Amino acid sequence: MKRFCLYARLKSDKVDEYATLHHNCWEEIRRIIKECNITHYSISLRGDEVYTYYEYVGEDYDADMKKMESYPIMWEWWSHTRPCFVGHEEGKYYEDMDEVFYLE
Repeated sequence: MKRFCLYARLKSDKVDEYATLHHNCWEEIRRIIKECNITHYSISLRGDEVYTYYEYVGEDYDADMKKMESYPIMWEWWSHTRPCFVGHEEGKYYEDMDEVFYLE
């Protein structure tokens, strides 16, 4: 199992839209995420800052991410969520954060 913690910024006029999208996340998107071996997925907002945490429990992360990208509905979902990010025009979304402490 590998833990991921990511950071991003939203366009200030897109914060509410991004939150609403995730409050009403499509069931098919939830299924795909689980099918791609991602668990304990959470997204938190602080103003226009986005903090994401998830655990990957599969064997091949790259293969599972390619599998996720193979679903047209995933691309449809991203067509709504990705334009909310400050770096969308450059194709930049999340930055990895370094874990410095974990207590199980």
